[in-house]
Amino acid sequence: MADEQWSVPKTVQELAAGVNELPSQYLLPEKKNRHGGRLLVAEEMLESIPVIDLSRLPAADEDDKLRAALQSWGLFLVTNHGIESSLMDDVMNASKEFFHQPLEEKQKCSNLVDGKHFQVEGYGNDQIKIQNQTLDWSDRLHLRVGPEKEINLANWPKQPESFRDVLQEYTSRSKRMKHIILGAMARLLELDEEYFISQFSERAPTTVRINHYVPCPRPDLVLGFKAHSDDGVLATLLVDNDVAALQVLRDGVWYDVPTNPRTLLVNVGDFMEIMSNGIFKSPVHRVVANAETERSSLAMFYGLDTEKEIGPAAHLLHENQPARYRKVKIKDYMAGFYEHFARGTRVLDTMKT
Repeated sequence: MADEQWSVPKTVQELAAGVNELPSQYLLPEKKNRHGGRLLVAEEMLESIPVIDLSRLPAADEDDKLRAALQSWGLFLVTNHGIESSLMDDVMNASKEFFHQPLEEKQKCSNLVDGKHFQVEGYGNDQIKIQNQTLDWSDRLHLRVGPEKEINLANWPKQPESFRDVLQEYTSRSKRMKHIILGAMARLLELDEEYFISQFSERAPTTVRINHYVPCPRPDLVLGFKAHSDDGVLATLLVDNDVAALQVLRDGVWYDVPTNPRTLLVNVGDFMEIMSNGIFKSPVHRVVANAETERSSLAMFYGLDTEKEIGPAAHLLHENQPARYRKVKIKDYMAGFYEHFARGTRVLDTMKT
């Protein structure tokens, strides 16, 4: 494979258009993945990921399914979530239309200021934190969508014209779903139903990362998105087709996460694992590459104010169940998140007592 000088990478769309040899930055290390996944091919799933009917919570059987999902998988699929199919289609179509525009148009909201200074928001791909970092075979558009007064529309695409309106509507409708789920999670832990919702101040960020995966001639040599767990409290994921690409790690084994039409995937974040004292799991997951099919996904992340300190909920601690995580300020957690991500490790593991 090519062994070119390490540099700020081109977008993957640019590379894929005329690549003969995959650039070395994207190749998986010869040593196998730190998170235990030896092969990109997933094992057959013996136990399905629960599908939660949000309209039936708090019915006892639905609560039981949700508890099992949170404790064993750390993620679940959601139906009857209150977001119309037409809105889901509109936001996904606008997202795909953005990535299909000429490069010059997309670079108007680049995440590289002056072509070299990285910022989280904007269009592009990975920030390079270490010289031997393995990059993902995907491009992304990362935007802050809340709180409203902290949205910087200068980072948002102007084209397609529908993009801003449909994303803001999707964000608004997703907030209701978040509140229902967080209330249910608190109830399952016998906490006040508002416990997790009350952790969000007026400055708590909501961000969107729209991922675009282009076909790769050697999908066995790269990952669309490297193994990681999410920062934040909770994340939701919308995908645009039925190509299985997301995989979740459980007990050292990778499993394909199924795609169901009109469902959303809900994923526990590291902050929730800390606050639940490890009862709810923040799962390690990754995205494999595909040789033939283009795909997109839209992930929405619910974070906390950087000045906030979190730790295990006091009501969950007792003599036989001490704190499994130390208290940490969100800004201190985030200070190490991206470097750990670049190395394929988890900052969450450094928070354990």
